[in-house]
Amino acid sequence: MEDGKLTVRAVERALDIMLCFTGASELTLTEIASRAGLHKSTVHRLLASLEGKGFIMRDGSTDKYRLGYRLWELSANLSKEGDPGVILLPEMERLRDQLGETISLYVQDGLVRVRVQAVQSNHAIRRVAPVGARMPLYVGASSKVLVAFAEPALQEQLLASADWPTGLDKTAFLQQLSDTRRAGFATSVEEREPGAAAVSAPVLDRGGRLVAALAVSGPANRLTLELMQEQAPLIVEAARRMGTMLR
Repeated sequence: MEDGKLTVRAVERALDIMLCFTGASELTLTEIASRAGLHKSTVHRLLASLEGKGFIMRDGSTDKYRLGYRLWELSANLSKEGDPGVILLPEMERLRDQLGETISLYVQDGLVRVRVQAVQSNHAIRRVAPVGARMPLYVGASSKVLVAFAEPALQEQLLASADWPTGLDKTAFLQQLSDTRRAGFATSVEEREPGAAAVSAPVLDRGGRLVAALAVSGPANRLTLELMQEQAPLIVEAARRMGTMLR
């Protein structure tokens, strides 16, 4: 049993190392150890194993590590059937062309939201939305949508989370969720990121189950609260249309 525990621990640590590259293309051994919260000697051994299997690559000239090509082989075999990020991409592009701003699709993963698809704005000044970015569920238009239209258990878990920021009013947050359910969409202005604004609506499948949050985001000086309120019906309708495309 002890050997089994050690094996699982090694796997978890290796995965933690892989996750260090979320939002970073190259990292040094010291940076990986710091991000993973592991000793450098442990990280060095695990990196050697990952490198041997092709999941990690090391640049000999800089001694920096990056993700290996084996991941591309795995991703090529991911099933595209039923993937909302693939199915809804044409509709997202259509909405981008209609509104001119960046369009994103978010799903809930535990107590965070993950951007699984994005279509960038054509404006020179725009809000860049990297796919794979993970953000907290307690702030932002898409977070409000994902929590407001989720099962009550998620709301309870989020409010009880040790990660809940000190000073963030839970009563006000619950009121925002209620407002979101009633309106059918949510807005945010500089809640998570200075200078950014967003409006989001739920994507519900044919059975009425929440699948994702559709969001339009851009600079707050261009995507004003008044404009978001004006565009909200278009976004809600686009999300409704997208939902009919999902099982």
